[in-house]
Amino acid sequence: MDQKVYKQTSITEIAREVLSQANSKILCLHGEMGTGKTTLIKAMLQVLEAADVGTSPTFGIVNEYHTTDGEVLAYHFDFYRLNDETEALDFGLEEYFNEDTWVFIEWPEKITSFLPADVTNVYLEVIDETRRGLRLD
Repeated sequence: MDQKVYKQTSITEIAREVLSQANSKILCLHGEMGTGKTTLIKAMLQVLEAADVGTSPTFGIVNEYHTTDGEVLAYHFDFYRLNDETEALDFGLEEYFNEDTWVFIEWPEKITSFLPADVTNVYLEVIDETRRGLRLD
């Protein structure tokens, strides 16, 4: 997907488009602090009709989200505070990738050695106070 700049477009519409155009269920969100990675993930969880409200797992590293039936729908990782990528193996990162569920990863550059080849990269950038650029690879 070419870069698109969104202004006054519903975040829900953007989330729906990202989910529909993703090449895989593993989405790596790239962008500086404040570009809207967590906001986009919250919107994607809403589109997927998660029973839970999305929050940033910065301190817990991973949050698990469920369907209204209690099945696991998605995992949300935030690797910002990771000091060494091998720390990700301590909580079984590879097992999460083998499940048939959505996986949203913030700060994927902290674990590049462990990412599967078939991830969808979502690049976010601040254009100005009200606009963001978004590109899928």
